[in-house]
Amino acid sequence: MAGFLLLFLFLFTNSVAEEVSFGIKQHLSTVTRYGASKGVHDSNYASAPDGCVPIHLNLVARHGTRAPTKKRIRELNNLESQLEMLIREAVENGLSLHKLPSWLKLWKSPWRGKVKGGELITKGEEELYDLGIRTRKMFPDLFSDDYHPEVYTIKATQVPRASASAVAYGMGLFSGRGSLGSDHHRAFSVISESRASDTMLRFFDCCQRYEDYRKHQEPAVDKLKEPVLDDITKSLSERYSLNFTRQHISSLWFLCKQEASLLDITDQACGLFSPSEVALLEWTDDVEVFILKGYGNSLNYKMGVPLLSDIVQSMEQAIKAKEEKQVPGSYEKARLRFAHAETVLPFTCLLGLFLEGPDFTKIQREQPLELPPRPPASRIWKGSAVAPFAGNNMLVLYNCPANSSDQYFVRVLHNEEPIAMPGCDGSDFCSFKDFKEKIVAPHLKHDFNTLCAANLEEPASEPETSSKPRFYL
Repeated sequence: MAGFLLLFLFLFTNSVAEEVSFGIKQHLSTVTRYGASKGVHDSNYASAPDGCVPIHLNLVARHGTRAPTKKRIRELNNLESQLEMLIREAVENGLSLHKLPSWLKLWKSPWRGKVKGGELITKGEEELYDLGIRTRKMFPDLFSDDYHPEVYTIKATQVPRASASAVAYGMGLFSGRGSLGSDHHRAFSVISESRASDTMLRFFDCCQRYEDYRKHQEPAVDKLKEPVLDDITKSLSERYSLNFTRQHISSLWFLCKQEASLLDITDQACGLFSPSEVALLEWTDDVEVFILKGYGNSLNYKMGVPLLSDIVQSMEQAIKAKEEKQVPGSYEKARLRFAHAETVLPFTCLLGLFLEGPDFTKIQREQPLELPPRPPASRIWKGSAVAPFAGNNMLVLYNCPANSSDQYFVRVLHNEEPIAMPGCDGSDFCSFKDFKEKIVAPHLKHDFNTLCAANLEEPASEPETSSKPRFYL
């Protein structure tokens, strides 16, 4: 009996330890806050080799943490009424509610009564403001010039949360450099293109072929998620004695992500799920992102070629300015862009980041990759790492005059950390020549207008699966 008691206590203690150590805020796919994705530590930015000086910076950033959209607010309002109905039915059927968390019995949507949504919230403003401050700290020489809109170009999509993110970032980047107010802010320009023609930052909206692919693929993605949702629906129905449906579980998982990311509440909706269930739900989100916005289809990232071309062009202009010894203030030193997950994810794929083994060769050949493996198997592709709120890629161009073979190099920082580029033999510091030839050139054979023509006969590629699909239970 004593041995049994000790075994029980051991298992119980381990279970509690698992619950405590499991950081739910780091497992919310693309709804993860920037700080949760990066951790509480400062950037591990590695300085460039001796003698190398940064001469230009490109930034492609996602907007910061935002409020739920109008559509999602309606979903949460519906969840509120549906939960009330479930509880009422359970009481009428004489079922015990002692297992039901007390908060759930009285829950009201925090967004009830809101008629608009999707705006950048205070936490999102802070993410971009702090990122701007850190950028200047990392590259003080790049941002030492007096501000001019042609020296520091700032672009954002027309969507308010993206342009607001650009403003917050600029306030941090140029803080103390102006004469406005006690904090010495300064005015700066943010340029936006029309949504209907923004092939640089909203290419996903301007590509009819992609819109057709996504519309066709979304039901199949939902089908992939069903086995996981069905199993969790069964578990939660038994756990809490409520007749949950698949849609209830999907909405509760969305509520969990909103509560944890926006409201810092992790013991309500998130507390309904075990860590293993959260891992599976996170995986279903990551699979959806992979198929519809990532490596699951080469069209997802090929349509981002105008952005990649613009970045290479800006680097070539910076090299020309350096070679011609143009005076400071007469040439661009940074091109800063603020957009969406649908921008950052494809661009990350164009660079070939978050790949394993021979996968880089596959994407160069525009072959689909296998889906991310299901938990408990580990995987590199995680929405929380690839494109959290305020997620970003910085491409820093360096001049290294002491190098005899190549004087110009590119380093990619993903969320402020140097990241290996498979196209450059796994190095995070790549000669500009190799960067263009090995990473960029294979993509530049595509013309955006031709690629996105809706009447193309070439079928869109599908993600590879093994003979026994890994995504089924």
